[in-house]
Amino acid sequence: MRFRHPDGTTVHLAYCTNVHPAETLDGVLAQLRDHCEPVRRRLGRDRLGVGLWLAHDAAGAVDTDPSALRTLRGELDRRGLEVVTLNGFPYEGFGSDEVKYRVYRPDWADPERLEYTTALARILGALLPDDVTEGSVSTLPLGWRTTWTAERARMGHEALRTLGARLDALAELTGRSIRIGLEPEPGCTVETTQDALAPLTAVDHPRIGVCVDTCHLATSFEDPRTALDALATARIPVVKSQLSAALHAEHPGRPEVRDALGAFAEPRFLHQTRTVTPAGPRGTDDLPEALNGDALPVTAPWRAHFHVPLHADPDGPLTATLPVLRAALTRLVGGPRPLTRHLEVETYTWQALPPGLRPRGRGRLTDGIAAELALARDLLTDLGLKELP
Repeated sequence: MRFRHPDGTTVHLAYCTNVHPAETLDGVLAQLRDHCEPVRRRLGRDRLGVGLWLAHDAAGAVDTDPSALRTLRGELDRRGLEVVTLNGFPYEGFGSDEVKYRVYRPDWADPERLEYTTALARILGALLPDDVTEGSVSTLPLGWRTTWTAERARMGHEALRTLGARLDALAELTGRSIRIGLEPEPGCTVETTQDALAPLTAVDHPRIGVCVDTCHLATSFEDPRTALDALATARIPVVKSQLSAALHAEHPGRPEVRDALGAFAEPRFLHQTRTVTPAGPRGTDDLPEALNGDALPVTAPWRAHFHVPLHADPDGPLTATLPVLRAALTRLVGGPRPLTRHLEVETYTWQALPPGLRPRGRGRLTDGIAAELALARDLLTDLGLKELP
């Protein structure tokens, strides 16, 4: 979906296909047929943006086989879909029964991460619509904090500098500018936008910036305006923003609240949980850890990294952090110039929701994703952007 900003530039809205994880090119093509095109039709659109997740094997096939690339590009065109952004955070296995800490490997100190991200940049350059010259890829925020040593930090920064040089060469060769955004996430070495300032200033490349995920922003209790203004002051670009919402528990000490949170403590994904105390932020790596014992105080609200559907609050007594998303979006695209032109709805946890909230069947999932995109569309038009055909 495309929108005209009041300054005349085009803002793109997509939804991320990591909600339909696939490891092979055939699986990706099935996603386009079974999910993405039905969402487009449900919205009554001639064209729909999708933020592809290409696992390592799928990306390798497309990057090394020109016929595979032509097949993917042809299927996108045939089904009325366009791609300006990729999700390059998960490397592989995002559809596994247990993802948890695996999603942070390989990190940016491992050569595999550099090669994978370079391949994604080349692929995206070839998939961009003919009238678009800029693409974006979101990626791991360096690495998980407990494994990130000073030596690994040095290696990670060097890998990003190498990536920057490759992106420059790609732009010179193709005329397409691909930018990479580190995506701050609780528990990682770059947990917040503030944490991103030092490494990205050290790397200092205009095509390497930040992907602002509004669920992660909310989970860390970051103020959107403060966070985004700090990036602007440091001249660090917001490459893209993922529109998402976290779980909020206003009174985590109450039994009914803990029971409600417990329904979201599932075995597949990591749900980092945070609160703010007078001494500063405190957190756990996962929701069960927060609920068992006294790992977190219960005198202040908790937020959990669980991407909940944008258009529907969870059942009480829990709420979603949609106000944080609204505030971030206002700062991102509500001013005289957009801070980013790539927006991506990213609710990958539909099938990890408590059983009563999960969509029953493919059609219900299509309905839910379309409803999220419709809400995002309304937020954008409320900010003065005009939806384009």
